[in-house]
Amino acid sequence: MTERHETATTCAYCGTGCGLIVETENDQIVRVRGDKSAPVNKGQTCIKGALGYHYIHSEDRLTVPLIKKAGEFTEASWEEALSFIADKLTGIKQQFGPDAFSMFACARTTNEANFATQKFTRAVMGSNNIDGCNRT
Repeated sequence: MTERHETATTCAYCGTGCGLIVETENDQIVRVRGDKSAPVNKGQTCIKGALGYHYIHSEDRLTVPLIKKAGEFTEASWEEALSFIADKLTGIKQQFGPDAFSMFACARTTNEANFATQKFTRAVMGSNNIDGCNRT
């Protein structure tokens, strides 16, 4: 007999922060519902929050970092992938200056993630070139 587990979490589809209850069996998500005790959504959820979990177990989903070497993607460690990205960004900044770098933030992420994005762009890359899809 399989055991069903419930885990309280926060929806990641947008920055609203709706509370969800994720039900799993055999390490597979079988149901997602709104958390009635969550002050943001009081048990309500949109279609993405309720049904948008199927991608998690997709065979096409990336599960490890990939770096292109000699024209082919090869698996890499997280440390190698992050170092690769840091080296590329440093090279762009050194070669072209900070204005060659820009960042596009997204309304689907949290306020904290967008704050970190703009802070990184300004403080680390030295650029004020920041935009987002949530302005009118």
